[in-house]
Amino acid sequence: MTEESKVTDMQDETTLREETAEGAPEVAEHDRAAELEAQLAEAKAAVMYAQAETQNVRRRAEKEAQDAKTYAATAFARDVLSVADNLTRALAAIPAELRDDDKFKGLVTGLEATGRELDSVFARHGISKIVALGEALDPNRHQAMMEMPSADAEPGTIVQEIQAGYMIRDRLLRPALVGVAKKPD
Repeated sequence: MTEESKVTDMQDETTLREETAEGAPEVAEHDRAAELEAQLAEAKAAVMYAQAETQNVRRRAEKEAQDAKTYAATAFARDVLSVADNLTRALAAIPAELRDDDKFKGLVTGLEATGRELDSVFARHGISKIVALGEALDPNRHQAMMEMPSADAEPGTIVQEIQAGYMIRDRLLRPALVGVAKKPD
């Protein structure tokens, strides 16, 4: 059967159905009912799709709002990390003889108390220091700055911490800058 004859047969069927529907109103009602049922099914599918899309948008918006709330302090925390680094360096630079001197004891005690308070504030806001020394290099938390020959440590093990790294909850705030062991030459 050729395409032309198929088209002609379909047109003949449609014409015949229309002519029959004029003489038999129940055929026209059946056709109309079938058409309405098809439209109803299509409308139901569109409503379900719209409801699903609305629910997805709502869930996404809730997740974004929660993340914004949870990680809102990220930029501020990064800026404050340099203050923590400088305080740590200042405390490390004080020689032992000055620590024991009565004139500087109050200053040293105050700086140490400030460091503890800063650590406490970090902990309250979900900011934690990354443990690096002795750990295997994890590129998601550590940034290798150099390799150091070492007979004592396995290759890929962190043997020196150049700068502390920090996490804010489950996200990296700043990677730890580290030196990694390699096989001695």
